[in-house]
Amino acid sequence: MPELDPVIHAEARLRALTMLNEVGESNSIAFTKLRAMLEMTAGNLSTHLRKLEDAGYIVVTKTIEGRSPATYLGISPEGRLAYARYRKALQELLATPQLSEAP
Repeated sequence: MPELDPVIHAEARLRALTMLNEVGESNSIAFTKLRAMLEMTAGNLSTHLRKLEDAGYIVVTKTIEGRSPATYLGISPEGRLAYARYRKALQELLATPQLSEAP
């Protein structure tokens, strides 16, 4: 039976990584935009993004725009590969025949 990556498997991290995968490796998205798209609090999203960053799945870039700090997020090559493996494992798991109850 295929194993699902526990770093990605949490719903919030799966949703975040899915969005970043759609943006692509060469692009990034502002933290505030991702937070709004996922309808998450800043603190909750930050906690989940830290786990993805610690695993090497995302790249976090902090800059100053005008006088305000800005954070941008992107998927790393390792993150794209881990996401593809996760999707494949999930598809295999869902395709596995289930044991039916005996009559």
